[in-house]
Amino acid sequence: MAKKKFYAIASGRKPGIYTSWPDAQAQVKGFPKARFKGFATREEAENWLRNPSTSPSGQKKIHHPQKEETCRKAEIEIYTDGGALGNPGPGGYGIVIIHSDRKKEICGGYRLTTNNRMELMGCIVALQELKQKDAPITLYSDSSYVVNGINKGWAKNWRKNGWIKSDKKPAMNQDLWAELLTLTEDLDIIFRWVKGHAGNPNNERCDQLAVASANKRNLPVDAGYER
Repeated sequence: MAKKKFYAIASGRKPGIYTSWPDAQAQVKGFPKARFKGFATREEAENWLRNPSTSPSGQKKIHHPQKEETCRKAEIEIYTDGGALGNPGPGGYGIVIIHSDRKKEICGGYRLTTNNRMELMGCIVALQELKQKDAPITLYSDSSYVVNGINKGWAKNWRKNGWIKSDKKPAMNQDLWAELLTLTEDLDIIFRWVKGHAGNPNNERCDQLAVASANKRNLPVDAGYER
């Protein structure tokens, strides 16, 4: 597959054609209903930008059942979920990674932790497991805490301010947020919220893996929580 070098943005902070993904990403990340697409040539990008309601072949776009089409085809899709029984209590996370029609499942758990820590841990473990770091990634999570923390820049602001929130209270889960921010810095990644328990098979599978992990015996210690 030819590497895409031109990014056409039909709906974003500043629509147009960009030759750098970081520059393009800055225009669409966190922008409501952003519409953009990568192309191998500028001509293809210009043609699509003149009529973004159709694909390059002139066919109508297929809309995602959960979200408006964003015109970015993810080469790697990641689904994550996490939870804790009792919150706090025994917890687990579940992960489904889809790449080139191959699907990989990962899960794990801890003897005492929280829902939010397991949601974050699912994302962290998934990104640590990736062998290919230069492909576009879309990570789906049903945690508003995680998705908003990344997309709205909350976590970066907390880190910038010494892990103090705007209300002057300490941010929770600093250790996991710091690790997740470090992992995402050099990736072409987009976080998307997906409604939980709404029939999405990959999200449902992650939930099953997370619950099964939380119910296992002799779980390890979540050192970041029990310290």
